Amino acid sequence: MNVVTIYTIDALRPARRTPRLQNLIFMMNWMQIFGAEKIPWSQIEHMKDSAPEIIIWAIPVLFISVLIEIFITFKQNKKYYSKKESIGSLAVGVGNILISTWIKVGLFYVSVWIYNMVPWRMEMNWWTMIPCYLLFDFCSYWAHNISHRQRFWWATHIAHHSAEHYNLTVAFRLSWVQYLKIIFLFPVPLLGFHPIIFFVTNQIAILFQFWVHTEYIGKLPRFFEYIFATPSNHRVHHGSQEKYINKNFGATFIFWDRIFGTYQKETEQAIYGITNNIEHKSNPFHINFHEYSDIIKDVKNATGWKEKLFFVFGNPSKIARYKKLNQFNES
Repeated sequence: MNVVTIYTIDALRPARRTPRLQNLIFMMNWMQIFGAEKIPWSQIEHMKDSAPEIIIWAIPVLFISVLIEIFITFKQNKKYYSKKESIGSLAVGVGNILISTWIKVGLFYVSVWIYNMVPWRMEMNWWTMIPCYLLFDFCSYWAHNISHRQRFWWATHIAHHSAEHYNLTVAFRLSWVQYLKIIFLFPVPLLGFHPIIFFVTNQIAILFQFWVHTEYIGKLPRFFEYIFATPSNHRVHHGSQEKYINKNFGATFIFWDRIFGTYQKETEQAIYGITNNIEHKSNPFHINFHEYSDIIKDVKNATGWKEKLFFVFGNPSKIARYKKLNQFNES
């Protein structure tokens, strides 16, 4: 019995389907979605080179947007920008692009290896980007959440929060060691999404987060604020007030925060920065690695393994309170 016969029976005589025929039809439909062939290793270089470089293409637009915001800011005499801080953000961003160029190659090979390993591989269909993006954002939520609640991961993220002014350049302020958090995103390729779909999704997700780093966009229509991580929602996330700390982790969708109880509405002007603001605001190395320096000092001065482990893996907020309460020596 060939495929044409099966579909003829399925379409014209549904009442006469047998359980065996129904199972066969189900398996064929399943194979249409999850029956993709493995990617030959000989094709990886060509596939990698042909994958869309959306972030690279978007760089001119991003920089023009920053220049426009800077012009408007100074024209209106707003205090949204700091020269040293903006230089630091741009330097961190340039370093990040250089690092990601090298890391991307390795990650692409890993994603192809995972894709070939799982038996439920999906074809390279663009509609699969919809579930891929949703699952990617779900994993991003938890990666972001954990990176605020454990110091080891906080050290890979603190660079982004160290800015004391909130503007579009803060979007470039992504830690050079943030790629350690890629392990939280591995469930996405493990579900069988095509490597190109995975990488395009990742780029779109990163670009979405650019526009939310501004003071110039107020609250948007209620339905939009309810679903998406808007500038208003993300300003809360960057706030250092007690009510704003560890809130609004969503990268694209804010409904994850509503579901898991981490949502906070913007009710007052956020005070940006971290508990102990950094001194060398234009130095990209200090911005990226000052927390690691603090961890080493804390561990060195800790008494006992329990305290040492606490300073590496403890909650950053609890560590800050502990050090203040105990007047912990950081010298």
